[in-house]
Amino acid sequence: MEKEVSFFGWKAVKDRSKSLAENQEPKSGRAYTMFHGTLLKNANTIINSGFVPSKDGLLGAGVYVSRNIDKAKCYPPYTDKNDKVVFKLKVCVGNVKKIDCDNHPLQKSWHSNGYDCAWVPPNSNISTIKSGREEDCVWDPKRIQLIDVACCVDHDKRKELRRLIRSELRPEGCELCHRSTSDGDHNIQSCWECKKQICPFQEKHVCKAKEFRETV
Repeated sequence: MEKEVSFFGWKAVKDRSKSLAENQEPKSGRAYTMFHGTLLKNANTIINSGFVPSKDGLLGAGVYVSRNIDKAKCYPPYTDKNDKVVFKLKVCVGNVKKIDCDNHPLQKSWHSNGYDCAWVPPNSNISTIKSGREEDCVWDPKRIQLIDVACCVDHDKRKELRRLIRSELRPEGCELCHRSTSDGDHNIQSCWECKKQICPFQEKHVCKAKEFRETV
């Protein structure tokens, strides 16, 4: 016979495993932290309206990003660092194609062949990448979520952009824990003590009713 769990409180311990290393191939369907460097004057438009894909480039059309922040800091090239900003992103890569040599047959046609993202590993055999740093190209800007400002020399502008990003962020999935509900609805219950609605996947719940009773 199933027994209902009564919630009193908990605090989850975060997984401290390392994020994907630069030389590790991104797995299709996963989401990864990446970076994008752009002109500071374009920052507000990107936050409000999203990224506009490049019409062409090393990997063809798409939004160019990298898991290597130093790579992102180099863009746009030949631009003073005071006129740049580097955004921190969450990228859902979808179906990934590795491009690791000059004149790869799918170097610019990967999307028309069913791929959502192209990945150039570090120290590849592509001669035009002199730095040897990792690079990615994402076809659909909707796969990219802007989550923070990683680098901006102007302190006041950085604060302003971060406030704007926070105002644009929308909770995803479950309204309580904000995790994906793609595998089904979460088992929302009421705390047995304080009656507050709780999702078992929340990081933390402190039962105020129990806490108050123990102090009197």
